Parts: sequence; structure tokens; C-alpha cells
Amino acid sequence: MPIASLSRFTVPLNTDQSASNQGLLMPKLAYRFRVSLFDFGVGGDPATELTKQVMNVERPKPKFDEIKLDVYNSVVKLAGKHSFDDIKLVVRDDMTNIVTNKVGQQMQKQFDFFEQASAASGLDYKFTMVIEILDGGNGAYQPIVLESFEVQGCWIKAVTYSQGDYSKGTEAMTIEMTICYDNAVQTDEAGGLIGLGQPVGRTVGTSAIGS
Repeated sequence: MPIASLSRFTVPLNTDQSASNQGLLMPKLAYRFRVSLFDFGVGGDPATELTKQVMNVERPKPKFDEIKLDVYNSVVKLAGKHSFDDIKLVVRDDMTNIVTNKVGQQMQKQFDFFEQASAASGLDYKFTMVIEILDGGNGAYQPIVLESFEVQGCWIKAVTYSQGDYSKGTEAMTIEMTICYDNAVQTDEAGGLIGLGQPVGRTVGTSAIGS
């Protein structure tokens, strides 16, 4: 009779919180993901051409400004306005120039480098990026989206075209984009809000005293 020892391959927990012994949860794997760009560049080649050439992408990084309230002998710290750090998206530069053309089109929407003319408003050039974490399914087995970040109000802050290098005989040329954005919300497979954006109710204290 087999002995079920694998249930002990994790950290023991207090019995009042969960079972004292339980199996290790399956992690999300870093290489199972998909990136889709919407309203990126102009017509012609679909934005999915970039999806096929993505090498790596960062997930959203929310942060809060710190508010310091100096009091008698101490300092009280509160959460101020929130913001998001930029996202780095790296794609391979293909031989058909489709990828570099799409990136250039998006840059041109933001600013015409030949005519030296800028866009009239952010609405004219901002795009949406969706970062999906997948379960590994493919082909006849459709992948399940474990988690999805919808990154809204995106625009390209900087582009780095990788250098030519005779010593790197097996590496592909890449285009690295630094993407600035306004907001990001998180959803599950069914499109329900989880994590960032999940409705948990606004916390409103009954007293104006305290931190």
C-alpha cells in the first residue's frame, strides 16, 4: 500500500488556518504567457504578428506615494496617490520587417518624425495591451487563461533597437519597448475581476482619528 508522503512537501501550517499537511500548489510558469496589443500601429499587418515574436514582458508594477505626517515623537506613514512603473516588452525583429514596421507606425502615431508634427491628443495614439498567463494548452487543447492583465492607456516611452554584434552568432536582433500606461486591471479565465480591480468595498472609517 503506497504511503502518501507528497502531501508533506510544503510548509506545515497551524491547524486553525488550514490542514496541517497539504500538497504544494502548482505555480504559474514564467514561459506560459501571451501578449496581445490592440489599436497598436495602423492598418495592414495584424498586431498578432507582434504576439508571435514576443520574447519577454514584465507584469504591471503598481506603487503608492508615501505621505509622512510628522507628529510629536514619531512619524505616521500613509498611502498617497498610486501610479504604475513602466513595462518592458521585448520582441524579436523579423526578416520581413513586419515587427519593426508596426513599432515604427505606433511611434509615428505619437509623433511624426519626418514632418515634426505631434498627435493632437492621447486618444489618437494610446493602445491597450493584454498580458495573459496560460496553463500550457495548445492545438486541440485550448489553453486556459489563468490570469489576465488588461493594461490601459498605453503609449511607447522609449524604443531600443538591439545592436549588431559579430560575436553573437546565434542571437536574434530584438526591439525593446518601454511602455507607459494609465491603469491595469486583473481578470480570471471567465473575465471576472480579481486582484487589481476586484471589488472589495471601499473602506470608510467611522472616526477621523487614527492611522
